[in-house]
Amino acid sequence: MSLRLRQFPLTCDDGPTQMARDEVLLEAAVSGQAGIRFYQWREPTVSLGYFQPSAARLSWPALTALPWVRRPTGGAAILHHHELTYAFALPPRLAFRQNSWVCLFHGLIRDLLEQASRAGRSHLVRCGEERKLGEVLCFLHQTAGDLLVQGTKVVGSAQRKHRGALLQHGSILLRHSPYVPQLPGILDLAGEELFTPSTLAQTLANRFAELLHAELVPDTWTEQEQQRIEHLTAGKYRQPSWNEKR
Repeated sequence: MSLRLRQFPLTCDDGPTQMARDEVLLEAAVSGQAGIRFYQWREPTVSLGYFQPSAARLSWPALTALPWVRRPTGGAAILHHHELTYAFALPPRLAFRQNSWVCLFHGLIRDLLEQASRAGRSHLVRCGEERKLGEVLCFLHQTAGDLLVQGTKVVGSAQRKHRGALLQHGSILLRHSPYVPQLPGILDLAGEELFTPSTLAQTLANRFAELLHAELVPDTWTEQEQQRIEHLTAGKYRQPSWNEKR
C-alpha cells in the first residue's frame, strides 16, 4: 500500500478546538498526508455552516443558550449532542473525486447499519429527492447523498477544498437530544444498542482505509501541528470576528 491514512484518537472537546483540529487535518492533506478522526463535543454545541447568518441559531429557541461555533464548511446548523462527528482529509491526488466522497462515506455507514440492525433498510438520498422540512437545522434538510433511516436523516456531511486537498466532516446522529426531540438518532430508530461511539469509529476507520486501499496508521498530532491547533483555536474559532462574520 502506497497510501498511509493517519488515524487520530477519539476525542471529546469544545467546538473551537475541534474545528481547529479539522483545519489542521486539511492543512496536512495539502502536504500529501491523508487523515481521519472521530470526535464528540464536551457539551451540547451548535455549529453553523460557513455561509449561515449568526442570527440563524436564534430562530430555534431551545438552542439560543448553547455554545456555538462557525464551521469552515457550508451547510446548515447542527446540534452536536448525542452524536459522533467524523472528519477526513485527502491530498489533491485523491480529492478530485470530491462530489462522490459524501456518498462513498455515507455508503460505508449504510452498509454497517444494514449488517447490524433489524430496524429496516437505510438508503442514500438520490438526486431529485430533496426535501426541506425546516430552514435552520441540517437534519431537517434532506439532500442528495444524505443517509436516511425510516425516512429520517441520520447522517449529514459538508466539504471544503484548500489548495486541491479535501476536508469532509459530518455528524452521525446516534440519539435524539432533548433540545431537538423531533430528530431521532440511529439507536433510537433501531431500538437496540448496535454499537458504542468508539466501536463505530474504529469500524468506519477500518472500512474507509479498505476503500482507499490505504494502510491505517494510529497517529497523534506533531508538536508543530499541536501549536497550529492552539493558534487557530484561540485566534480564529473563539473569535467573534470569525463566528459573527455573517
